[in-house]
Amino acid sequence: MQAPFDFRTLFELSPNPYMLLDRELRYVTANAAYLRVTASRLEDLVGRNIFDAFPHDPDDPANSSVRMLRDSFVRVLTERTLDTLALIPYRVPRHTGEGVVVEERYWSATHTPLLDARGEVAFILQHTMDVTELQQLKQAVRDAEASLEEGPRRTQLMGGVLARAQAVQEANRTLDDERRHLRRIFEQAPGFMCSLKGPEHVFELANRSYLQLVGHRDLLGKPVREALPEVAGQGFFELLDRVFTTGEPFVGHNMRVQLQREPGAPLVDAFLDFVYQPVVEVDGRVSGIFVQGHDMTAQKLAEDELARHRDHLEELVRERTRALETSEAERRQAEAALLQSQKMEAVGKLTGGVAHDFNNLLQVVSGNLQLLQRDEVGDTRTQRRLETALGAVERGARLASQLLAFARRQPLAPTALNLGRLVRDMDDLLRRALGEDVEVETVIAGGLWNTSVDRNQLENVILNLAINARDAMDGRGRLTIEAGNAMLDDHYAMLHPEVSPGQYVLLAISDTGTGMTPEVLERAFEPFFTTKPEGRGTGLGLSMVYGFVKQSGGHVKIYSELGHGTSIKIYLPRTFQAAVQPTETGTAQVEGGTETILVVEDDAAVRATVVEVLTELGYRVLKAHDGQSALAVIQSGLPVDLLFTDVVMPGPVRSPELARQAKALLPDLEVLFTSGYTENAIVHGGRLDPGVSLLSKPYRREDLARKIRAMLKGREQRLAAKQYREPAPAAPEPEGKGTLRILLVEDDADIRESASELMTDIGHTVCAVASAEAASEALAKEPFDLLFTDVTLPGMSGVALAREVVRRYPALRIIIASGDSRAVSGEDSKALAHVVLLPKPYDLNQMERALEQVAAGATPVARARPA
Repeated sequence: MQAPFDFRTLFELSPNPYMLLDRELRYVTANAAYLRVTASRLEDLVGRNIFDAFPHDPDDPANSSVRMLRDSFVRVLTERTLDTLALIPYRVPRHTGEGVVVEERYWSATHTPLLDARGEVAFILQHTMDVTELQQLKQAVRDAEASLEEGPRRTQLMGGVLARAQAVQEANRTLDDERRHLRRIFEQAPGFMCSLKGPEHVFELANRSYLQLVGHRDLLGKPVREALPEVAGQGFFELLDRVFTTGEPFVGHNMRVQLQREPGAPLVDAFLDFVYQPVVEVDGRVSGIFVQGHDMTAQKLAEDELARHRDHLEELVRERTRALETSEAERRQAEAALLQSQKMEAVGKLTGGVAHDFNNLLQVVSGNLQLLQRDEVGDTRTQRRLETALGAVERGARLASQLLAFARRQPLAPTALNLGRLVRDMDDLLRRALGEDVEVETVIAGGLWNTSVDRNQLENVILNLAINARDAMDGRGRLTIEAGNAMLDDHYAMLHPEVSPGQYVLLAISDTGTGMTPEVLERAFEPFFTTKPEGRGTGLGLSMVYGFVKQSGGHVKIYSELGHGTSIKIYLPRTFQAAVQPTETGTAQVEGGTETILVVEDDAAVRATVVEVLTELGYRVLKAHDGQSALAVIQSGLPVDLLFTDVVMPGPVRSPELARQAKALLPDLEVLFTSGYTENAIVHGGRLDPGVSLLSKPYRREDLARKIRAMLKGREQRLAAKQYREPAPAAPEPEGKGTLRILLVEDDADIRESASELMTDIGHTVCAVASAEAASEALAKEPFDLLFTDVTLPGMSGVALAREVVRRYPALRIIIASGDSRAVSGEDSKALAHVVLLPKPYDLNQMERALEQVAAGATPVARARPA
């Protein structure tokens, strides 16, 4: 595509001689007219000093013509303004018929400075006019004046000379105007332009935009490969060579070039639209290339930015689409979860209502059956039938309990426990339940964390799953019980929305049975779903496990493959509390008493049965049919030691409010709740409220007797402790081997049991606990004569417990059992001056001596030595 104007063509076709010098007065270029009048070739001039190329007089290098020309150049360089030589004689070569001769010519010269970006003269443009003929005419006129008189002929001659001179001057002015106009257009053009000469692509001209593009640098007179070395390898030099060789223009669009605009600076990207236009002479020869184009970098960056925004917008649309799809899936999942929750809620309410009435009926049946057992002691046949009936009552109670567990409405009493220890404690029970043909393997990880769950319910879960595994293995195979620590991360929680990420204690029960099909696995937790033959299962086992785990804040997952067995993994939340070893009360002897018990029960049959059972046990029994009547009994002033009330009762006074007001009137009153379904009265978040005692219906006579007796004994101990603490007298020193009330603190169950038996055999009364924290609670409830503690305990150490006891109970004597003789040293030796150290292991004689020593008054950090 041809440029709007071809400056090179204008430069070449100008009839006036033009040439361009650099600051050192070396030729940069010259047009055809200049080369004609000087009989020269451009390649012989470029790079040479003007005075070397055209010496005026070798014999007189400093002649007047040379001085005039040099002075003009100096004025242009120093003053940076145009300078004109009206007339200067100068010898130049000239073509004649006899060849090239050097002759004296007369010239009129204009020297125009071309300034760089700093305002300094970079080049000098010389425009010359050959005025030899004019000078010769003037000389002819002068000669004519000398030979001719004044007259018309002289006037005519002078007029012709002046007219020709005026025409020449007018032509010069026109050419100067054209030159200046072209220069302004060239410099002010919005696009970049440059002119390259010859096959080496030597820079002849470059406008301001081109210099801004490549960085202001010295270009003129240099080949493009020398002037722009960083462009090498980017393909542009090869394009120039092709245009010069073929004479075909090249048009480039949005072409990327890397330029170094400052010396030492990093390369920067530019994007160009340009034309390489060959300069073709009259004879068809390509003499150079005219370059014209536009810097499209800003537009390209804007387009790229727009593309990025478009891509980002498209990605946002895709993300939003995915989010909407996910939201729709989540909505459907939430709807399904809501329907399931509503179904569970409905089943739970139905279960709760049924369980309450059903358990009341079971309680009446159970109570009367147990009373009949006592009346028919000698009748074997009747006793057998009564046992059968009681077994049916127990199965009905278990069914109601499973329904409540499935609906997550059973009252839980969670305590901190060590899962590994619980599994080991169940080892004998599991082996008896599973039979000899089932191999039981337990794997307990080291450093196992504690968890907080209802111990009895968890034992039921383990036993239930073990029996299910036995049935799946048809009574023969291997059962593996594993306990370890586990982390459920955010990714797992994202895949299982009902799970909260965090630390858990893992219980895994795996069998080598038949496994489950995918269809069975999908419905495994559904209530009443079972694959066992009719009469072999209720379908509530796994649903009970699921409900218990969820109610405990855990997570359960089944992994099963048909023919390869099943693994059920239960994740229970970790607790940082010290494990509490349970006190065994289930086998305690059934005892009665003479205390006063107020029974509050709205069901007349249940109330009558309970009153009869308690009366047989020797208690004085008061009764009320609702909370308001019971409160009236309390307010009447009658002495009451224990309030035994149903949770769900009619009337304005609910059972929790009855208990609160009764405790306000009788601070030492014991309160025992009973119910087949607790609703939310004393159970919140699936857990019994703190300090609440509950006996679930239906219960046996023995369970009721043991529970009431244990609570009344606790009341007696608190009353005694209150009397013991109020006057705060020093504890009486036992004499010799008198009975001591000993608080034993030992976390190892085996050592605790053996030590307790040894002390009991000696004749002392022992209360055994597993931690220092439990010991502190026991000390606050009842008085003791002696603290017998191990050093290493979960949580607070035995030494720290001893320091606390010395501070709070200075009269209490202390024995510390330890395998380390340095257990009490340094500052502790001063604080625990009267402590007796009993080295482990110890026997009965060593323990007796330690007890005698502490009873007699120990010396500072006394050590009980073996015999």
